[in-house]
Amino acid sequence: MNLVVQGHKVETRALKDLATLTASEGVGRLGNNAFRLLKAQASPELAPYCETHQLDYAFVPEERRLKDFRLFVTDMDSTLINIECIDEIADMQGLKNEVAAITEAAMRGELDFRTSLTRRVALLEGLPEEALARVFNERLQLNPGAATLIAGLKQAGIVTVLVSGGFTYFTERLQKQLGFDYAVANQLDVRNGKLTGKVKGEVVDGEAKRHTLQLVRKHHGFAPNTVIAAGDGANDLPMLTEAGVGIAYHAKPVVREKATYALNHSGLDGILNLFA
Repeated sequence: MNLVVQGHKVETRALKDLATLTASEGVGRLGNNAFRLLKAQASPELAPYCETHQLDYAFVPEERRLKDFRLFVTDMDSTLINIECIDEIADMQGLKNEVAAITEAAMRGELDFRTSLTRRVALLEGLPEEALARVFNERLQLNPGAATLIAGLKQAGIVTVLVSGGFTYFTERLQKQLGFDYAVANQLDVRNGKLTGKVKGEVVDGEAKRHTLQLVRKHHGFAPNTVIAAGDGANDLPMLTEAGVGIAYHAKPVVREKATYALNHSGLDGILNLFA
């Protein structure tokens, strides 16, 4: 196994320490602040050392490369982008704290996502549709490395899917901006220019995310082990465990525990470094 180490800043001293801890046979540079330690061995001191120095680490099979993958599926809120859109929409109603508390409980897995979404959207009743544009234009930003990641995946010929428990208003615009092949999300019901507090059609929850991954994979004839999925919350777990490789991105503990790899300090382009 090779050990991929990355973070905001990887000091030379840290690399030397890690090479010693893991009895690595050599170190290769993958990019700025990303390195591969060759034929590294597991060590009980590895995790605490990396946490102390704010480094991400991952044991990756020596032969595994980006060319081995065919499909990438990612969550939107707090994964691809820096906000939970529904929390910011609620802020327009002066209800951000109340809605954010429900969001947080759902992401930790303490509350059923479908129930949580219904409760949160109901609080938005009467809000002008223009509030969605304000959130997109004034508050939404891509998370670090997002554009680089999607460009790298597309260059490698990998099919990309944006699937979200959020809303089509945002996924459709991000799909156009970044060039996703598919985008799936919930559609807010709007009448006379105002939100009704309801969602049209079936709710996109964790199982719907998993099903979307399966549908796209089977449509293209891809094998399960050629799929990468990324997310941060409990409702992402069904698709993360369905994928060949599940990436927990700045995620809740319950997600980090069950994902293949966790990126807690790196940007989204750290996914490319794992398989460089």
